[in-house]
Amino acid sequence: MNEAKIRAEKRQSPRVKPSFSVRYKALQDGAETVDAGSVDCDISTGGLRFMANEFFSTACRLILELDIPAAPEPIKAVSEVAWIQKANPGAGYQYEVGNQFMEITEKDRERIAMYVSSHYH
Repeated sequence: MNEAKIRAEKRQSPRVKPSFSVRYKALQDGAETVDAGSVDCDISTGGLRFMANEFFSTACRLILELDIPAAPEPIKAVSEVAWIQKANPGAGYQYEVGNQFMEITEKDRERIAMYVSSHYH
């Protein structure tokens, strides 16, 4: 069974594949915020996958800011890296990073749910 199928079976929420701005920084002293730009990723109420040019160890915590279209302000969350893998050649990024939301307000989780439901087919 391939790895993508295994990950899909573990998901408890539907995911959509939008393109929006993601900013992240490692939750550690002195870490700088990295603007990943407008990236293709996927998102659900439980987590996010995005592309990055740096390696993160699993269980690393990240502070995320997501600019979801039509949202009045960025969504902020603390996530934990669940998995990381090399991106496909030509993707423009070195890694795909799968994150699970660990700390997110109920309001922001609801905003993600509304966004996902409006784009889920």
